[in-house]
Amino acid sequence: MPRGTLEVLLVSAKGLESNDILSNMDPYVIITCRTQEQKSSVASGQGTEPNWNENFVFSISDGVSELNIKIMDKDTFTSDDFVGEASIPLEPLFMEGSIPPTAYNVVSSDQTYCGEIRVGLTFTPEETSYADRDFEAENFGGWKESG
Repeated sequence: MPRGTLEVLLVSAKGLESNDILSNMDPYVIITCRTQEQKSSVASGQGTEPNWNENFVFSISDGVSELNIKIMDKDTFTSDDFVGEASIPLEPLFMEGSIPPTAYNVVSSDQTYCGEIRVGLTFTPEETSYADRDFEAENFGGWKESG
């Protein structure tokens, strides 16, 4: 698995299902990449069609295969409401290097469709030093002359 830096561009969402009856929804997003978690700003009063246009950066290490995005609705007097979530597989990103803003399905806790979220991704691989390359060649099919 690759190591490097993952840049996430959180663009917008649309078609979200609102739990708020009297007012517009105030959505925000929690982005999780394995053990790293970052939170977007709250799109106050933007309801079911929020725009964020925010960037987030994560460090990618071995074994990371997906990015999880959870959409929440900020509430003042009660706990925040879960709106839905999306899982984005990272394998295509590791092969391509970048994926332009793309719509991903958002599903509720019972896996029913409840909108979409637009996210762009860029992966920058970690530079491999010459010492690492020598080590890899020695252990994975290369040969070294003995002294």
